[in-house]
Amino acid sequence: MNSTIDLDFLRYTDTFRTRKVLGYSPDGFPLYAIKGSEYGTNTQGDLVTITADGRDLNAMWAEFQATLEIFNDRRQTLVNLFTFPVTSLIEDVPQVGEVEFEMASEFGEPVGVRQGLAYFSLGYDFHDYDAAVRYTWKFLRDADARQVEAIHTSMLNADNRLVFRKIMEALFDNRNRQADIRGQNVPVYALYNADGTVPPSYKSNSFSGTHNHYMTSGAAAIDSGDVEALYDNIAEHGYGIENGTQFVLFAPKALVKEMRKWRAGQVSANAVVANYDFIPAANQPTLIVPNAEGLLGSRPPNSWNGLAVVGSYGDILIIEEDYIPAGYLLMLGTGGAGNLQNPVGLREHANPAYRGLRLLPGNNQRYPLVDSYYSRGFGTGIRQRAGAAIMQITASGSYTRPTQYTRGGGLS
Repeated sequence: MNSTIDLDFLRYTDTFRTRKVLGYSPDGFPLYAIKGSEYGTNTQGDLVTITADGRDLNAMWAEFQATLEIFNDRRQTLVNLFTFPVTSLIEDVPQVGEVEFEMASEFGEPVGVRQGLAYFSLGYDFHDYDAAVRYTWKFLRDADARQVEAIHTSMLNADNRLVFRKIMEALFDNRNRQADIRGQNVPVYALYNADGTVPPSYKSNSFSGTHNHYMTSGAAAIDSGDVEALYDNIAEHGYGIENGTQFVLFAPKALVKEMRKWRAGQVSANAVVANYDFIPAANQPTLIVPNAEGLLGSRPPNSWNGLAVVGSYGDILIIEEDYIPAGYLLMLGTGGAGNLQNPVGLREHANPAYRGLRLLPGNNQRYPLVDSYYSRGFGTGIRQRAGAAIMQITASGSYTRPTQYTRGGGLS
């Protein structure tokens, strides 16, 4: 509500207190006319309990609580695919070294294996967010249910945007950060960002402390090699279909339009020859393909985990998503909604009562919904540093964080 309404509310309560001392109601009527008030207790007859169209405010409060439960059970689809729920402030992920067999001798005993076991601590921040909704008694007296419901809906949308933005910041902001956990500064990591951390080896792939999952294309136009480079940067860490991972590329519309032109064996852009065809999903607009010899393999599904698929390139499903900033590509190795392989840890409180979006009564309890608070506590941190990769399509320079998904200063 705006500041005028807030001031009206304060004036009303102050006037109420003053006139109660003098023996009058806020409207100038003697208090003896209001039953119960002479004992300091307001009865139902003292309250504005219905909207102008006859909806009971207490029933609406119960309805709002029910809708919040539904809302918390149905997280935004993208949030589910990007995150894995955690309740701990810090996760200690074991990094197990490799051991080797030796040639056996007839009488000798093998050397005892002393496995190098280290732990890599991944931190998550946690912050509480809230917003207040305040109504004057006159507003509730004259408003119909749709007006009150519209305010409630706007709070749900605000919460949606908040959680989504913080998850996207965890992915697109390539800076490590610090979280104050019990008075100690604990690192909260981005994807691999050349910070000196050496990723674990996988098969014949070994890495250095300069390994980076924030990439640039080196050209102003997208080409098929960019998408293949993103794929390779994730797959070399062990992500793959054989391990239950689906590769999904999220791209804005302008870049998807260029991908639709890619054909195996043909130059896509920047003199790069594509290794695969872009295959449109079955629900995409029909095409006339000259000299078509038929389709080897199958077309990609129309949708995946509730998201519309526009096509595929190799093993990669392509999803047109304009939440991705212009000129950026986000590739994800995911096991599905809320899967352990998803890159972002979405941390909520260990106490279930403090999870999700909560609707709390405000300080003034004399009027239903006069003063109410919407509250959410959560935090983020990358828990699978190799589980995603981001590329900025740019001719020169290093990776630049997109403005809309750059964290502010301080601990966040």
